[in-house]
This record gives sequence, C-alpha cells and structure tokens, in this order.
Amino acid sequence: MSPPARRAILILAVGLVLLAAVLGTLWVMRPAQMNRLVEQAGPQIGGDFALVDHDGRRVTQASYPGRHLLVFFGFTNCPDVCPLALGEVSVALDALGPAAAAKLQPLFVSVDPERDTPAVLKDYVSAFDPRITGLTGTPEEIAAAARAYRVYFKKVPVEGALGYTMDHSAFVYLMGPDGRLEAFFTHETKGDQMAKKIQGFLGAS
Repeated sequence: MSPPARRAILILAVGLVLLAAVLGTLWVMRPAQMNRLVEQAGPQIGGDFALVDHDGRRVTQASYPGRHLLVFFGFTNCPDVCPLALGEVSVALDALGPAAAAKLQPLFVSVDPERDTPAVLKDYVSAFDPRITGLTGTPEEIAAAARAYRVYFKKVPVEGALGYTMDHSAFVYLMGPDGRLEAFFTHETKGDQMAKKIQGFLGAS
C-alpha cells in the first residue's frame, strides 16, 4: 500500500472515531441530562429584553410588572416542537383557572425575525391561546434575549419553498416577578403537570 493511501485510511479512521464520540455524547445527553444542565445554570438564566410584541408595541421585562413570565423560544414555521409546547401551555392556562392564569404572562419569542413579523406572530399564537403574546425584534435583539436565556438557535438551509428552518433549544422557562428562574419544562411536559408546578409559585407570589 502506498504512503498516500495509508494516510487517507488513517485520516478516515480518525474521522470515524471522532464521529462516534460526538454521537455517543449526543446519545448520553438525553432530556434528563439536559434538564440537569439547565437546572445548574438556573441563577444565570433570564434577564431584561427589548423586543416588539405582536401588536407592534415595544416591550421589556418591565412591561409585565408583578406577573410571572412563561417564556418559550421558537418560530412559526416550526413543524412539531413549537406547536406541541404552545398547545401544552394553553392546557396549563386552562388548568390553572382564570384567577391564577391572570398572574401569568406566556411569551413566545421568535428566533426567526426574518419571517415572523408581529402580524404573523399574532395569527400564530392566537390559534393556540389568545393569552399567549408573541415577541419578535431585530436579529440583534433576538440574539441578546436568547443569550440571556441561554437559548441555542441556528438557521439551517433546507430544500423546498421555505429555504431554511431553525434549530433551537426547547425549554419553557417560568420566571418570577423578580426576574429569577423558578422552574423550567420541556416541550413534552404535559399541561396539567405544568400547571401543578406553576401553581405552587403563583400561590407564593
């Protein structure tokens, strides 16, 4: 075997080992492990933001005084995770009842400001629950809010009419009126379970 061929085989072998290591890491870091990572970062999650709501008004965290925030980052062309999460948020609001739900403001922050205008967001969140407010902004404003909440997102090119999709983390954060993280949920958390957890914090407020 010639030296170039041996080098090519060696490079391929090293590449396969690295790929196996990456896939192994992704397999190990299943939801339970990811949850622990978020829990450990709790004190560092959250912060003020400057965005635009689905009615075109400039808003910050101070726009919701005295209320708990239920914050989720996603986008309107999301095929599965976002609809599932928003559907369970709506179930949670119903399970809480009008009085408790009034202490809570659900926020859906778009990570796709290029397509998710206020009007698009309003139609989208209204289809799930009129109590959910959609937020967007400039790419810089979205990036700043995502950094505050330790949210990952990335534009990914795809074939077809859409041209791209968005990869993003999928945690729902419950923030207290003081801006501190109180609890978090995955997009698969059932609405009644979410409501039971939230009620414990609403009762203390």
